[in-house]
Amino acid sequence: MNSPVPTPLAAVATAAPQPAYKRILLKLSGEALMGDDPYGINREVIDRIVAEIGEVHRLGVEIAVVIGGGNIFRGVAPGAAGMDRATADYMGMLATLMNALALQDALRRAGVESRVQSALRIDQVAEPYIRGRALRHLEERKVVIFAAGTGNPFFTTDTAAALRGREMGVDIVLKATKVDGVYTADPKKDATARRYADLTFDEAIVKNLKVMDATALALCRDQDMLLKVFSIFEPGALKRVVMGEGEGTLVHC
Repeated sequence: MNSPVPTPLAAVATAAPQPAYKRILLKLSGEALMGDDPYGINREVIDRIVAEIGEVHRLGVEIAVVIGGGNIFRGVAPGAAGMDRATADYMGMLATLMNALALQDALRRAGVESRVQSALRIDQVAEPYIRGRALRHLEERKVVIFAAGTGNPFFTTDTAAALRGREMGVDIVLKATKVDGVYTADPKKDATARRYADLTFDEAIVKNLKVMDATALALCRDQDMLLKVFSIFEPGALKRVVMGEGEGTLVHC
């Protein structure tokens, strides 16, 4: 009997690590775009965030984004004091659309194709939100940016992220923040604050940990969606999360 011929080492293919998630929804706060500026969009910051998104996109991950508007609305908030709540919320929705267009432009400059869909009709600059069309864009590997929240006042963009995440059938919702996870207390005020590696939605709600608003947390819990909270300001953090590494805090049922 002939002995098997050894396979040359050079011919042994080493499988590259694969992403832990095929489709994600990234929740970006408007404040994340400010950097150290008092309000508005910091070009250096948005370009760095886009570089992180582009790196994950090149891994073959399908990416949806829900973006907030606090960086723009903060500049007009003093004038909105005492304003009707619904009117102020609609103003905030328009701020998210401005951020969505800025993100789309930055993605275009980075060579990443994207589409903006708005929950408020403004057809000259964005597609209306149509679930089937959004799903098709994702399947075609376009980044889909959801603007204007849910299109309804009294609901936050956190709730919009949970809602769109469920509608898009994502594997996980990623909340990008300024801190590297969820802590037992504010780490800036309490040196003994401890970061959770993971916790349940019920724990987050009962302990009032400010992960997301209660409506968003309840929706994620009821739909059995995973939520990861991490810092978008840590270089490479988004890729590490997508690759399943122990970055940030995982919130689960």
